[in-house]
Amino acid sequence: MSTVYLNGAFMAMEQARISPMDRGFLFADGVYEVIPAFNGVLFRFEEHLRRLERSLSALYLINPHDRAGWRRRCEELIQRNGGGNLSLYLQITRGAADKRDHAFPDPPVSPTVFMSTAPLTVPTEDSPDRITGAAAITLDDIRWARCDIKSISLLPNILLRQQAIASGAREAILIHDGFVTEGAASNVFIVKDGEIATPPASHAILGGITRDLVIELCREQDLPLREREISEAELGDADEVWISSSTRDVVPVVSLDGRPVGSGRPGETWKILARHYIAFKRRLCGV
Repeated sequence: MSTVYLNGAFMAMEQARISPMDRGFLFADGVYEVIPAFNGVLFRFEEHLRRLERSLSALYLINPHDRAGWRRRCEELIQRNGGGNLSLYLQITRGAADKRDHAFPDPPVSPTVFMSTAPLTVPTEDSPDRITGAAAITLDDIRWARCDIKSISLLPNILLRQQAIASGAREAILIHDGFVTEGAASNVFIVKDGEIATPPASHAILGGITRDLVIELCREQDLPLREREISEAELGDADEVWISSSTRDVVPVVSLDGRPVGSGRPGETWKILARHYIAFKRRLCGV
C-alpha cells in the first residue's frame, strides 16, 4: 500500500479523496511535475522546482510552499515509500469551488496539492553497449500554443503517444509547420556529421530538465551542440536521433517511421553522451 500526500497530510492511496468540483477534474486547471529519485535522492530537484514555479506563474496560481517546504514534503514522501528508485508525481490545481464556472473562483479557494510515487526502473541505457534503441514515428503536432507550461491538460499528448504505441513505436516525434518540436512525452535531439542539435526553448516545447542537463554535459565535454530549428527533412536524414525525459534519461531512436536511423543501431555520439550522463547521475545519486 503506497503512501500519498494530499493537502497537508500523508495517507494511504486508498484514503485519498478529491472533490468532484476540483478544477483539475473539471477543467484540467493545474500543473504538474515528475521528479525522479535514485537511491532515495531527488534528481535535479531545484531545476524541477524552478520549472514548477514558472508553470504556476503562467497559470496565475500561487505557489503553496517555498522550496524548503517542497523539499521536506517530497523527501518525506520518498522515505515513507521505501526510498530507492522512485518517480515522484506532484500536481497542483486551482482547487474546488462551489460551482462550475470558467472564471477563476472569486474569492480564491485553496489549491489542491497531491503527490504520489511509483517504482522507477533505472533505465537500461545505463549500459550503453547493450542497448538496442527505440522506434519512433512522426506525427503532426496538434497541441496548443503554450507547450512550455507543464499543464495537466494532456489529451493531445495522450492521443499522439497512443498512436505511436499502437503502431509498435515507443514515441511520437512531433512536427509543426515542417519543423520538429518535441516528442509526445520527451525532448528531441539529432546528430548529423558529428554535430548535435535540439530545437530551441520556446512556447512550442516544454523545457525538459533532462534536455537541459544534456546541453550542460555537451558543453562541459566539448561535444558540439546547437539549439536551433530542425526541419522534418533533417530529422529524416539524421545520423542519430535521441529522445530525453526525466524517467527515461536519454534514449537512442534507431527506427523512424519504419526506416532505420543511421546504421539502425545506437550511435557513437549517443554512447559518449550516455557515459557522461551516467557518470553525472552516479556522482549525484550513487546509481
